Amino acid sequence: MATITLENMQFYAHHGCFAEERKVGTNFSVTVTFSYDATIAAATDNLEQAVNYAEVYNIVKKEMAIESRLVENVAYRIKKALLETFPAISSATVTVYKINPPLGEPFERVGVTI
Repeated sequence: MATITLENMQFYAHHGCFAEERKVGTNFSVTVTFSYDATIAAATDNLEQAVNYAEVYNIVKKEMAIESRLVENVAYRIKKALLETFPAISSATVTVYKINPPLGEPFERVGVTI
């Protein structure tokens, strides 16, 4: 089993329960960790036998571009799309962080992991 992590991917997106958040947008960070049996890929050095993490990134980017009210929904959609696209993935964790959420006081980030 191999575990791959795409850590701290940065996006500007329009997610939030407040209309202003969805209109103006804000910064988000996404971390995806997934596991799959990489025995053949490792032995053959063949990308066709691996889960291509460039394709994983593109899926995350596509899902981040779809406006949502809840970061829970964004994380769920990313994980669902990964598992549907790559049947070799046996487990995945997706964390979406909203940077500087509008909570009235300085606040670094809030995150949801699915």
